[in-house]
Amino acid sequence: MRGLLITIEGMDGSGKTTQIGLMKAFLEGNNYKVLMTREPGGTVIGEKIRELILDKEHQEMSFIAEALLYSASRAQLVSQVIKPALSRGEIVICDRFVDSSLVYQGKGRGLGYDEVKKINDFATQGLEPDLTLLFNIDPEESLKRISVRGKEDRLEQEKLPFHQQVHSAYKDLAAMFSDRIIVINAGQPIETIQKEIEDILMSLLEEGDYNEVSNCNCP
Repeated sequence: MRGLLITIEGMDGSGKTTQIGLMKAFLEGNNYKVLMTREPGGTVIGEKIRELILDKEHQEMSFIAEALLYSASRAQLVSQVIKPALSRGEIVICDRFVDSSLVYQGKGRGLGYDEVKKINDFATQGLEPDLTLLFNIDPEESLKRISVRGKEDRLEQEKLPFHQQVHSAYKDLAAMFSDRIIVINAGQPIETIQKEIEDILMSLLEEGDYNEVSNCNCP
């Protein structure tokens, strides 16, 4: 039996964290075994890279170095965590994946989609998500929520034009990969979004072999 990789994308402040927790509870309530992880991070090595990338003290970091560090963290996560979980038939929910690098470094930093995708294809060994939920939020609203939360990291403290580029890039990806990316209106009430996502998940799990993903009662 095969596992399922679900990635969660969107700008900071879009409510991803809340919905990821609700997704996990919903899937486990239906007897699926779920592994939650995040990017950058998810492993000891990845968390150290995360600290390095997001530290506001590292303003001198080149855009290429930034992109390579994200892909390095991702390579470790895929090898150590995601692929083993998928081989066990589990559902993996990953907060950010390659799409984040495409939008933040590919377009936000101006490195180009193709160039960033090449290094990430190598890092992930060609692994692609089965489903990506993209939480769409206006860049101005995103920055407002980040400001209220406080303690912005190195990327979050970028000015509005950068975040507008990221938002535009997410629109690009939604069109380019419409077979796996479903856009969620993040401005809706939490309960409305939750119901929409649960319907999407049930529809996906009822297709093909997904309804046979190993459940919590399996040895």
